[in-house]
Amino acid sequence: MDEEIQRIVKTYHRRDADGLDARYSLTWPAVYMASQERERLLLKWIRFSGIAPASDKRLLEIGCGGGANLLWLLRAGFFPENLVGNELIPARIQAARNVLPARIRLLEGNALELDIPPDSFDIVFQSVVFTSILDAHLKSEIAAAMWKWVKPGGGVLWYDFVFDNPHNGDVKGIGKREIRALFPNGAMQSWRVTLAPPIARLVTRIHPSMYTILNSIPALRSHVLCWIKKGDNVVGHS
Repeated sequence: MDEEIQRIVKTYHRRDADGLDARYSLTWPAVYMASQERERLLLKWIRFSGIAPASDKRLLEIGCGGGANLLWLLRAGFFPENLVGNELIPARIQAARNVLPARIRLLEGNALELDIPPDSFDIVFQSVVFTSILDAHLKSEIAAAMWKWVKPGGGVLWYDFVFDNPHNGDVKGIGKREIRALFPNGAMQSWRVTLAPPIARLVTRIHPSMYTILNSIPALRSHVLCWIKKGDNVVGHS
């Protein structure tokens, strides 16, 4: 697993050096349209999943990057003292520290090495992290840790893509069957979301509204948002 962690770190350093993350800037219509769609669905999730009010819920994000999701969660009603972010890449956690309130706790390093007691959080969240992990055992270990940290009655919130990228061997899509296998004791609700980015980048050059039009076709959506709930009588596993 140490080799896989090192591979992931090198991959992200290479991406940063090549400037590939610039394509995910919110200044691009394909990016902000996808972001707005995801935010609307997350607001529905807060309302209908039993999470509301968000102000008294504790949330841990695995792979928080530069803190964009944590910033949005503040807008959605979570209190900063109840938010914790974990990030493997030191430069990214520094970027998060530069924009997030000091009351949000940030933990640097490998998620498997975090000193977090079981049943500590109402929500453990990952967004486009697991598809960067190619080692099946490491995926299983991190999923088990996430499940252990969730309180009974809480759950894992998951956002990631389901298809392989033929132009990027550093990632691998994860379908709903594999997600269920990673969290076998959870009750999963899922939504197909996000117009496939290559299509979105192409059509939004014509007009941003093209994103909404093509995203109405489920077959063109590349990601899945999942809420995997831990029953009140289910305990975590190590």
